[in-house]
Amino acid sequence: QVQLVESGGGSVQAGGSLRLSCAASGDPYNRYYMGWFRQAPGKEREGVAVIYTRAGSTYYGDSVKGRFTISQDNAKTTAYLQMTALKPEDTAIYYCASAGRPLWDHDVFRPDKYSYWGQGTQVTVSS
Repeated sequence: QVQLVESGGGSVQAGGSLRLSCAASGDPYNRYYMGWFRQAPGKEREGVAVIYTRAGSTYYGDSVKGRFTISQDNAKTTAYLQMTALKPEDTAIYYCASAGRPLWDHDVFRPDKYSYWGQGTQVTVSS
């Protein structure tokens, strides 16, 4: 079992920055990947950024490349999402998730590959 708790969401004006944190506890063998997904009203859940915890490899969705950075602490128990140059279209509930097995690169943004999810944190970007 893995427990994930997100924090750091809030409201910001366009062009601003926020940093989200995801604190993980429980079985470390179920945290091959930690990822950030988001879901806006009426839209499907979208993969934002993922980190392969063993090697630190990172993956980014096209809409956030160059603006968002995913990282982890040395203990590999907390994942961060640094968001800069925020846009109104980044408004969504952001979820942290973990996957407990190796994934093909083309699967890292599939929500159904992740077994554990946090409760989500709201990010609102105003224009």
